[in-house]
Amino acid sequence: MPKFTLNGKEVQFTEGQTIIQAAANAGVDIPHFCWHPSLSVSGNCRVCMVEVERIPKLVIACSTIAAEGMVVNTRSEKTLAARNAVMEFLLINHPLDCPICDEAGECKLQDYAYKYSAGESRFTEEKNNKKKRVALGPAVMFDGERCISCSRCIRFCDEIAGKNQLTLVKRGDRVTITTFPGKELDNPYSLNVTDICPVGALTNRDFRFNSRVWDMSSTKTICSGCSRGCNTDVWVRSNEILRITPRSNPDVNNFWMCDEGRLKTFRNVNAEDRVSGPQVRREGKLQKVTWDEAYSAAGELKSYTKEDIAFIGSPEATVEDNYLLVKFAKSVFGIKHLSMLDHSVTGSGDEILIREDKSPNAVGAKMAGIASENDELDFAGILNGIKNGKIRALYILEDSKLSEYPQLIELLSKLDFLVVHAVNYSPLTKYANIVFPAASYTEKNGVWVNFQGRAQRIRPAITTHETDRSIDGMSMSRLDKFGTKFDSWGNVNKVEARPSWKIIAGLMTIFGHKQKFSMAEEVFREMSDIIPAFKGENYDKIGESGAFIAGKPTAI
Repeated sequence: MPKFTLNGKEVQFTEGQTIIQAAANAGVDIPHFCWHPSLSVSGNCRVCMVEVERIPKLVIACSTIAAEGMVVNTRSEKTLAARNAVMEFLLINHPLDCPICDEAGECKLQDYAYKYSAGESRFTEEKNNKKKRVALGPAVMFDGERCISCSRCIRFCDEIAGKNQLTLVKRGDRVTITTFPGKELDNPYSLNVTDICPVGALTNRDFRFNSRVWDMSSTKTICSGCSRGCNTDVWVRSNEILRITPRSNPDVNNFWMCDEGRLKTFRNVNAEDRVSGPQVRREGKLQKVTWDEAYSAAGELKSYTKEDIAFIGSPEATVEDNYLLVKFAKSVFGIKHLSMLDHSVTGSGDEILIREDKSPNAVGAKMAGIASENDELDFAGILNGIKNGKIRALYILEDSKLSEYPQLIELLSKLDFLVVHAVNYSPLTKYANIVFPAASYTEKNGVWVNFQGRAQRIRPAITTHETDRSIDGMSMSRLDKFGTKFDSWGNVNKVEARPSWKIIAGLMTIFGHKQKFSMAEEVFREMSDIIPAFKGENYDKIGESGAFIAGKPTAI
C-alpha cells in the first residue's frame, strides 16, 4: 500500500483517499465541521486546513487526495494559527447560549473552541441576530444564530434522503438555512440532520429541552420498527426513555435511521397502559395476582391436547423467547398449531432503509421454529380452527400487531381459554384468562435476526421491578459486562415484567419440564447446540455490530 508521512510518522492509505480519511484510519483526528464520511465534500468550513511540504499554501484535508511520499503536518504553527483564525470567524456571531443549548455536551463547536481557539474574541461590535425557533418541518427546529453554514443538512437531504428541501440563502454573515418555497423538511429521514449538525442549530422538536446528554445513560441496542434492524443508542434518564439515535453500522444502516423508528418505537415502553403485573380473570374481571398464582392458573392448559390448542409466536419477540415457546409447545403438547402473524405492509418500504416487513425478528422467529410447510400450522389455519370450534385454547406470545388484526379479535370470544404475553393492555388482554407482563425490548437481553440474516443484540436500557430484583447486589462492573447500564437505581419502574423466555421457563416447571436457565445467554447457548442456523454462535461473536448466520447474507 502507498504511504505518506503524517506528523512525523509513516501512514498507509488507499488510492483515492483524502488526507482526512487516511488520517482517520490511522487514528489521527483532524478537526472538521462540514466533512462527513457519507456525504459529498463541500470544503466550506476550512477548519481542517493542514500544512503539506512543497505546497506554499495550507490545504483542506477533506478534499486533498493523499499521495505517495506526501509530508503532512496537522500541528505546525502555521496550521494552528489558521485553525485559530477560522474558529475566531465562526464564533464572531455565534451566540453565547451554551447553557441553554440542547447540543451542549456533544457539540463540535464547543469542543473545538475549547481545544483550538484563542480563548478570547477581538470582536466588540454587536452580533448579527438571526431568526430563532424556526420550525423547518414537523420534527426539526432551526436556530439560525447557531448555524455555521456547514451545509451537512442540505447535502444529506439531497444525497441520502433524496429530497431537495433545504438550501442556503443570502451571503456573508447573513447566510442562513431555509426550506424551498412551498416545501418543509418532512422527509422520512429528516431527524438525521439533527444528528449530523455539528452545532445546536438543528434540534429534535420531540426531545428539545428534555435533558442534558451528561444526565442520560446510553445503551447500544436495535430499532424495533422494521426488519432492517437499525443499530441505535437508547438514551435514558430517571429510568425513562427520552430519545433514540442511530448508531453507525456500515453493514446495516450506515449512520442513519428513519424518523418513525426514532420517534415511535419506544412510546409503548413509557406509556401508562403497561401491564403492571401477572393477572388472572376471576368473576369476569382481570385481577392482579402473584406469579405463582398466575402459573397455577395456567395449569388449566393441561386439559387441552395438541388438537384443540394453538400457539402464536411473535416476530417482535427475541429468538430466545420464540425458541422456548416452541420447546414448550413441543415438549408438553406435541405441536400441531403453531404460527405467527406476518407484519408486512405492501408498499410501505423504500430503497434507503425502511422495509415492508414491520417486525424486527421474523427471520429469527422462523429459525427458532415458528414456521412450518404444513398448511394446518399457518396463521390462517389457526383462525379457521378457532372459527369452526376445533381450537379451544390459544397461547399468544408478545405481538402488538395482533391487537390490530380484526380477524383474530372477533374470534377470541369463541375460545375457552386464552393466555397472553403483553407489554401493554390491548384488545387481546380484554379477552385473556391470563395475562403475563412481558418485558419490552428495552428491558431485556436477547437476539433479533434482521432480513439479511444478521443476528444482532438487544440490551436492557431501563429496569423493571422484576429486573431490579434479579440484579440486586450485582456489582456495576458485572452489570457492564452484560451490557446493562442503569442511570438511576433509586427510580425503578414498578412494572413487574419479565422476559418472555423466563415466563415460559417458569411455566414449563408447572408441567414437569423444568428449565435451568438463569439468563437469556444460556437459552441462546442451547439454541446454538440444537438449531443448525445458530451453530457456533454466541453473544460474544455477535458483539455490538452483529454477525451473519445461516449462510450468505442477502443484499442490503
